[in-house]
This record gives sequence, structure tokens and C-alpha cells, in this order.
Amino acid sequence: MSTSPSDRRPLDPAAARELFVARLRAELHPGEERPQEVSDARRAYREAVCLLSRFDPQQLRLPGEEAATGGAVLELVDDCTTLGMQDQAGWSLKSDVRDRTLRGLAGPAAARHVLACHLDQLPGEPGPERFALAYLSGHPPETDRLTTDELADALQAVLWLSRVPGTTGLPDLAELQLTLERARLLDPLKRLVRSPFQGRTRELAELRNYVVPPGGPAAAGARPDGAPQPPDPVPPLIVHGPGGMGKTTLLAKFVLDTLHDPAGCLPFAYIDFERPTLSIQEPLTLIAEVARQLGIQFPAHRAELDALAHECQEATRSQREGQERVSQLHELATTRAVLGRRSSQQFQSLAAGRETDLIRRLAEVLKRAVAERKDAEHPQDPPFALVIDSFEEAQYRGSPVVGRMVAIYLSFQSIYPRMRLIVSGRAPVEHPAKTVQSLDIELGELDPEAAVGLLTSCGVKDPEVARALADRVGGHPLSLKLAARAATLAGAGAERTCELIRSLPERRHQVFRRVDQLLVQGILYDRILGHISDEGVRRLAHPGLVLRFITPEIIKEVLAEPCGLRVATTDEARSLFAELSRLDLVEPARPDAVRYRSDVRAIMLRLPGGDRTAVMRAVERRAVEHYAARDGLEARAEEIYHRLRLDENPRSVEARWLPGVERFLVGAQQDMTPRAAGLLTARLGGGTPDQVAAGADQEDWERIAAREVEDLLAQGYAQAAFDRLGRRQPWTPCSPLHALLAEALNRLGRQDEARRATADAIDTAERAGCGERRLELLLLSARLSEEAGDLASAGRALRIAEDVAVGLGQDLEAMGALLARARLTAGVDGADLEADRELAERLRQLPDAVLADRPVLVRAVASQIYDRAPGALDHALEVVGLPADDETLDALGAAMRRATGRQPALLGRVMGLLDEAAGPSRQPSGGAPTGIAGILRLARDRGTLDTLARRLLAVPDKSGEIVAGVAAAMGVGTGARTAGHPASGPEHGGRPQDEGSGPAGPEGR
Repeated sequence: MSTSPSDRRPLDPAAARELFVARLRAELHPGEERPQEVSDARRAYREAVCLLSRFDPQQLRLPGEEAATGGAVLELVDDCTTLGMQDQAGWSLKSDVRDRTLRGLAGPAAARHVLACHLDQLPGEPGPERFALAYLSGHPPETDRLTTDELADALQAVLWLSRVPGTTGLPDLAELQLTLERARLLDPLKRLVRSPFQGRTRELAELRNYVVPPGGPAAAGARPDGAPQPPDPVPPLIVHGPGGMGKTTLLAKFVLDTLHDPAGCLPFAYIDFERPTLSIQEPLTLIAEVARQLGIQFPAHRAELDALAHECQEATRSQREGQERVSQLHELATTRAVLGRRSSQQFQSLAAGRETDLIRRLAEVLKRAVAERKDAEHPQDPPFALVIDSFEEAQYRGSPVVGRMVAIYLSFQSIYPRMRLIVSGRAPVEHPAKTVQSLDIELGELDPEAAVGLLTSCGVKDPEVARALADRVGGHPLSLKLAARAATLAGAGAERTCELIRSLPERRHQVFRRVDQLLVQGILYDRILGHISDEGVRRLAHPGLVLRFITPEIIKEVLAEPCGLRVATTDEARSLFAELSRLDLVEPARPDAVRYRSDVRAIMLRLPGGDRTAVMRAVERRAVEHYAARDGLEARAEEIYHRLRLDENPRSVEARWLPGVERFLVGAQQDMTPRAAGLLTARLGGGTPDQVAAGADQEDWERIAAREVEDLLAQGYAQAAFDRLGRRQPWTPCSPLHALLAEALNRLGRQDEARRATADAIDTAERAGCGERRLELLLLSARLSEEAGDLASAGRALRIAEDVAVGLGQDLEAMGALLARARLTAGVDGADLEADRELAERLRQLPDAVLADRPVLVRAVASQIYDRAPGALDHALEVVGLPADDETLDALGAAMRRATGRQPALLGRVMGLLDEAAGPSRQPSGGAPTGIAGILRLARDRGTLDTLARRLLAVPDKSGEIVAGVAAAMGVGTGARTAGHPASGPEHGGRPQDEGSGPAGPEGR
């Protein structure tokens, strides 16, 4: 065990020998009961530290001792854990030992005596010890005056003292815990408005009037039959404006001033998608967070809301599995056109259904919770404001997230009509799911009075200087903060201040008194950089802005020479790095690496560099050389980044792309020209500003448009998808838009046009040598022919596709085409049994490592051929396992219930397998599950679901239900046959039912 430095005083040899023998005996006989007796010395040391959060065992004194003896090191070594780094380690009593010691104290007087003896060892700032002493002394702190950290310390003190016999006068633990949680809920907002808030009076009034209308809520109308008429939906309110305008600060001020009113009971939820626990692509995380925040505001319903949040988290995991399945089916050309697009639409439908169900249930809980607080003075439901910050990433045409958020909003409002949605993001974008026009508040510059106030609050004390700066800088909050910083660095001298003011461009009164904010911000940053005292760092500072990471190695090999510095040794580079790291313009990126703050780079990279342009481009060229000579995805991503910044041809840059670099390039589009940003957007996805779409190469634009069209089709908006396709034609021969045009036409009921468009595109792709695109189009042609009843044409297209895939050497693509051919006639007379046999043969021949890379395809194949290829299911379970989503468990559980219902004799065998999969204790949080569904979920969580499925294959189920259920679970989301009709009888070409239960189990392979 790691401890503090050992006792400097030598231990008596006899005592040391006795201690060694006792500990050796304990190590050699760990299973024996250890004696519970505690020596007087050990008990005394325990009591001395039971009310200390940490202590130094070398310095610890027992009550009555004048100097530390170091005895705590030996006496408490087994009772404590270490805290902090090795050179500053402290000890803390283990929780179970602390608990027993506190309960063994004589009473409050003994506890107070212990603390009083260690006053000189307590930290200067407030901590649990000082709060405990205050409670024991009869001077409890005023809870409503405590900060969040102080509340946490006070709660810890009360938890300790509540275990001391006879202690009275303590606050209620539950109430103190709730106060702490409320403080933590508001803490992020309070940090945003720590400095005095300036201006925005009109915008705050608009927000208040949106949530709490001056005249009160509109009365509900009545239907002809006398029933109340639900009010019309109230549209969401979008707060938008340029970066740095203060959108987040405005929302924080609004929530704190208007909604945080415990006496008025105005429930709210503040969602910031910048938080790592929230995902803008997963609306269920939003619902879970709303439930958590409402649980804090309505403690009587906390358990119900926490359970709802937990259910959201479980559903999120299931949705991730479904989204991964959709992604995999879109990666192969032979699964994209059929399985991929069907699974996309199914996923969006199921996800939206699950989310609206959960949000309705959440709204019902809120409705009941506020009803309990209503009285004669407040007979109406209070408004509930859902405030969402950082929503920009999801705001683009066709975004599925926007469509699902609209459904969530409307569903919530249908149950709780006074729900209001406030979103901070981009200006409202059109989306087919929107049924009402959004309201919006556009943040502009601060008025002159507020601008002066902001400068004053940021350190510009001279009112005249503040007014002169505001007149030159304008009302942009970020520009004003930069101006204040530059003025502070310039000092109090009038000459320097005037020089700063003169360096800024005069405001152009004829253009609504606006100035070029980028120009102003650039000048101010230049002034700030110019005050760097170290000349070497000052030379590096501006050119270094083009680099996303700076290390000593980067300074030496990339940055120094173009900046006119000679850095010959690593020590020199480290010295410069240390000085650069102290600038408040940079922040740690990882150990031994820093980066410029994102707000600094966002401004400076968009400015014309003037004389520095040549230096900065030289730095970027050296960066390309540096990273190109190194291995690893991060190095490759940096090489790609700088090639694009140098405006190299996107096609040549794309040749350097490696799978996996995407995560290192997220958000880099903002640093690029539209053409370069077009490639990144085409590769990474997400919204595309109009200027990026207009400047992108044709090939990149087609991929960007294809993603938007795919999203629209997945949500069922075929007309909107078709309209989106009518731009920037003619398309390239290998464009993904050819197949999507046919898909949109087909969904609009224009089947003949769709088939003609597909045939033309196939010819074009063949002439251009676009093998992958030709495969996708052939699969689409087969599907359209099948839907038209022309199975012969469909079969021909699939055989051609299989030949093309084989010719390209794409075994998995060939398997996808073969799977489509096997499914073409499955379940009808003249089924293509040869296709099933070929599928089974391919599944056996391909290496497991290859199959493991395409789990969704392997599962789909196994679920297709299971009744004609013994061992296929077991092989798939061994290599890729079952999917982990809830639909998989539902399919498997339903089959098990049917089989045991028809054959009660199987129940004991099946339940035995379930118990083994669930583990010996079967005691998750919330108690042991008793039903099949609950046990299956526990098996999934324990990682035993695949083993259970393999063992189920060997159960002697004559009906074939269980095997069919495993197959159905295997093929969830891929259009596989359901388990309700196991294809195990002779009429389906399988084995007769009396020949066994299906594919061989593990021992039969």
C-alpha cells in the first residue's frame, strides 16, 4: 500500500517483529476470521481523525500530545486510503471504519473535543471540519447563504455528525441534499453571469412575455359537443446571432431571473449540448436530463422521474445499436439500396415513437406534480420552459434530429399546453416536420450605454475612455471584452490609451453605425499579442495560430525557422514552450501540448494576414511535411487539415484519407475555405452553410446533398427529397444522387419513371467504370422490379450484381447480392434453394476476421439460411453475437414464451439456462428480475446473452420456436423472417419438425 513518508523515529524491534508476524499470518490465512478487537492506541487514532476529511499521518497528534510521534502511520495503515499525488499525499479514513468510529464516540462533546485539538491542522478555507465544528458549537451556518462547494461540505459534516450518538440541532439531511442539488443545477448558469450583466432589456422582456404572457394564458375553446378544445400549439422561440454575441449568457440571465423562482413554482429545464453527457444526435439524453432536473424541483416525484431517466438511458443504448446497424447496412453497395434504406426508415420511426412516448409520460408526471402545488391564488398550471443551448449542430435541412425534436415538442405540449421551448442556435431553418413558423430573437450589438457598462465591468475605469472605445468598437460583446483587455495592457497612460483608440477604424455612421467586427477583433488581438514580453514567444505567437496543437517538437521543427528563430536544441524548444504555455490565449490540450483558445483562432484565421501571410503559409507547409512523415491517425488528420488550409485539390487530399481520422477533424470546417470545408462536410456529415455548399466541388456537393436526401427519405419526406435533388445538374456518372432520384420517384408513386431512371444510371455507371455505384443501382433495379411483380427481371439484376461483385474481388458485396437473391423468392413457390446453399457456403469459407467486420450482414445471412444450414446460427453467434438492442431481447423472449407455453416440459430446462445466464446472485439495482424479459436484459448486461442463445439452440424444442426465435433475434432490423412463423416444416424446404430442433448447438459444430 502506498503511504506517506515513513516514521522517522525507529520502531522498537520487538514491536516491529510482532507486527510483522501478525500481518504475515493475515496474508497467509486470508479466509480466516480476523479478530475484531481494536487496540486502545488504534482506537484513539481513529477517533482523532474520524472528523477530518484528510490528514498527514506523520504530523497527527493524539489529544494531549505535545508533538507528533508518527504512531498513526502503523496504527492506521490498514484503515485509510491515500489522497492526492505521491509528493503531497494525504490519508483519509475508510468510510466503514469512519462510520464505526463515529458511532462509538461518547457524544457531541467528544466530537467537538476531537476537532478542537486539530484546529491548527485544518485547511484555511471552509471544509467539512469547520462546518462540523460550527454545528457542534451551536452556530449553524445559514444554508441559503452558502455556495455550492460550501453546501457540499456542510452536507458531509451533517452526514458525519448524524452518526455521533446524542447529536441534535442538525438540519434535515434530505432537505440539505435537495438544496445542494438545486444549487448544482443553477451553478453553470451563475458562472455565466458572474460579471455584471449589461443591456438586453428588450430581449429579456421578449423571453419573459413568451413564457409568461402579460395577460395570462389564452383560455381553451370548446368543441361543438362541449368538450374543451386543446389550444393551438405555441411555436418554439429561436435565439440566434453571430458568435460571441452572448446568446448563452442571455439564456442564463433569463433562467436565473425569471424561471428560478421556488415560491412561484415555475418549472424549467436547461439543456446545454456542450455537456459531454448529452448528445444532440440522441434526443433521449435530453429527455433523461429533463427528468433529472424536474426530479430536483419536485422531490415528491423524484423516484418516478429518476426511473424515467433510467429508462431513457437504457433506450439510448438500444438506439445506438440500431443506428450502428443502419450505418453498416449503408456501407455496402449491395445492402444500401434495400436493407439500408428500409432500416433507416424503420429506425427513425421507432426512435421517434419511443421518444414521444417517453416525453408524454414525462409531461404527465409534470402535470400531476404541479397540480399538487396549485391553490386558490394560483389555480392554473404554471408555464414550463425547456431551454436548449448549443443546438447549432443539428440545425440543417433535412436533419432527423430536428424532425424528432419537433415531435417531442408537440407531444409534450399536447399533454402540458403551457410548455414553451427556447432554443439557442442558428437562424431558423426550414424542415418538413415543422407545422408552425418559429418565433425568433436575433441578437444584435449592445446599445451604447450597455457597451460602456461592459467595458467598465471588464476593467476600463475611466468613463471617457470607455465611451471612446465603445464608439470605435461598437456593441459586439466579444469585441468590447477584447478592447477592455487591450486597454488594461496598454496601462493608464493617456498617450497609450489614445494610441489604442486611434488604431481602431472609425465607425461608418452611414452603414447603421456598424464596423467590420472581424477587423476590429483582429486589431485588438494584435495589440494583445504585441504586449508579450518575451521576444521569441512574440515572434511565434501570431504564426502559431495556424497550428491546432503546439508542442516543443512542433516549435523546433515546424514553427521556429519560418518565424526567424534558431532553435537548435530540445531544451531551447522546451523553454519557449513553457513561456508560450503561460499566455492566457492558450489552454492545455494534452500533456506537453497546448492549443490556442477556439475563440481566438476562429477570429484570427478569418483575417487577412498581411505581411504575416507568407510566414503562416510556410508554417503550414512545414506542418504538412512534419505530420506526413509520422504514423498514426492523429498525425494523418493534422496533415489533411493543413493540406486543406493550403487549398490543395480536395481530390488529392482525399487520397490521403484513412478510416478513423474523422474524429480528429470534427469542427475543422470553420477554419477552411468553402471548397476545403466542402470535402470535410461531405466526409463528416452535419449541416452545410450555403456558402460552403456553393463553393464545394461538384463531387463533394453531391455527397452533401445525398446525405440530406437520405435523411429526408428516412423520415418519409419523399417530396422534399425530390425537390432537394433538382440542383447542380448534370451529376457526375458515379454520383449517389442517381439512385436517390429513382428512390424518391418510386416513393412518390412514379414507379415507371423510377425504373427508367435506374436503367439509365446503370448504363452510365458501367460506361464510367463505377463498380460500386453500379452494384447499388442493380440492387435497386431488382427491388423495383420485385415491387412491380417482375421477379424474372429482379433475379437477372441480382445475378449480374453478384458477378460484378465477384469480378471486383468484393466477397462481402457478393454475399449481399446473394442474400437479396435468396430473399427474392423466400416463402413462395419456386424458392431459390441454390441461393441459400451458396450463402451457407460463403459463410463457411470466409475467414472469421472478415465476417467480424460486418456483423449486421453476417446476422442477416444467418437468419436467412438457419433452417437449411445447420450450424449457421451457432457460427454467427460465435463470431458476431446477437445485437444488443431491446428489439432483439423482445424477439428472443417472445419465442421462448411461445415454446414453453406449447411445451410446458421445456420450462424447467429453459429457466435453468436463464438462471445460469443471469448469474448466481441475479441482484441488479431494483431487485432480481423474475420474468424472461428482465432476465434477458440482465444477461445482456452481464455479457452472457450470446452464450445463452447458443445453449438454447440445443434445447429439444420440437416446434422449432426457440431456434426460429434466435434467428429472428439475430436478424432484427434487417428484414429477417419473424419468429412467429418458424420456417422449419417441410413445406418450406426445411427438415420435418420431428427431426430435431434446428441447427446444431455448440457441441454439434
